[in-house]
Amino acid sequence: MYREYSTYLKEKYKEKVYKLPISLKETNCPNRDGNLGFGGCSYCGDEGVGFENLSANLSVKEQLLKNKEKISKKYKAKKFIAYFQSYSNTYISLDLFKKYITEAIIEDIVDISISTRPDCIDKPYLDFLKEIKEKYNIDITIELGLQTANYKTLDKIRRGHTLAEYIQACMLIKSYGFNICTHIILNFPWDNIEDTIETAKIISVLGNDFVKLHALYIEKNTVLAREYQNGEFTMLPLEDYIEKTITFLEYLNPDIAIQRIIGRAPEEFTLFSNWGTSWWKIKEQIEKKMKDENRYQGKLYDYGCNKALKKFD
Repeated sequence: MYREYSTYLKEKYKEKVYKLPISLKETNCPNRDGNLGFGGCSYCGDEGVGFENLSANLSVKEQLLKNKEKISKKYKAKKFIAYFQSYSNTYISLDLFKKYITEAIIEDIVDISISTRPDCIDKPYLDFLKEIKEKYNIDITIELGLQTANYKTLDKIRRGHTLAEYIQACMLIKSYGFNICTHIILNFPWDNIEDTIETAKIISVLGNDFVKLHALYIEKNTVLAREYQNGEFTMLPLEDYIEKTITFLEYLNPDIAIQRIIGRAPEEFTLFSNWGTSWWKIKEQIEKKMKDENRYQGKLYDYGCNKALKKFD
């Protein structure tokens, strides 16, 4: 039905590979610290993706070794991805960036994955990553938060960048031969199904390798939470998320691996998360609907700049 990331990893590395999350003390976001804006995106809080991470007071190597020991014992794992997860991990000085990336090169690391923003991509950082890739024969993946291709929604959620920065970042990253993973939120109340389709198309034509899909959750004490409590918008029903997810996959390049089909957030930090349903139950509903309706990733992947010339084939 769709290409799962776990399958991709097994095909590439011939065995299961596990991500080891890393947090950095110094990293932040230019949309939070006053460089580009204050407060971050309207949905962004102090918790979130890094809520299960080890303390950033530990060194990068210490975090990796502790997580590696735990995962190795639990899953008999032998290969790992060093995952710089929280906030924008290229939004630090180049010297610090080099230091932390170098610390992440420990035994059994096959990939370094770096989460960041499209407006935090620059050639000197990519030049260094290219040196690391070539010297240690290690893969490099850049994870970009786009969320939606709808530039009006990007403005609405105070994202701090437009679609243009994302396109430019992808083109630059791909020129270095690195992998790209894009994060997408599929159920913004301001996006319609056409926005979903266009987002899938843009990700595909820009040569993305992976995608992470999320359902919008509302974290307490955020701008989005205040808007939600004031009745400025309502959350779309679960059925809408399921339909948008399947439509997104139908238009997506079938070679792109899906790292996540829905995210999760701790209930104690949120006013709304996944319709009060377990993420795996939603995943099962998506897969059942795809199977029942004979829908699959890439089914409608028939577009491109040569679309008008196909009549001559």
